[in-house]
Amino acid sequence: METKESKLSFESALTQLETIVETMESGDVPLADLLAKFEQGTKLLKVCEIRLKDAELKIEELKKQKDGVAFTKFETTAET
Repeated sequence: METKESKLSFESALTQLETIVETMESGDVPLADLLAKFEQGTKLLKVCEIRLKDAELKIEELKKQKDGVAFTKFETTAET
């Protein structure tokens, strides 16, 4: 089942994650809200990790294809 986080680009997830971190570091957030933000942040972090891993795999495959002719489509991991 896809979540709204799993559809985000790396850049969008990272921007949201940075905003959450800034909010949490401000010290003006009630504990219940901190827990919710922490949970959301861990989901966004996972999205960022998946996007980076997918990019690494694509780069490795392109490096293997020195002549640049044989490009293959990758199946990305949509784990969240």
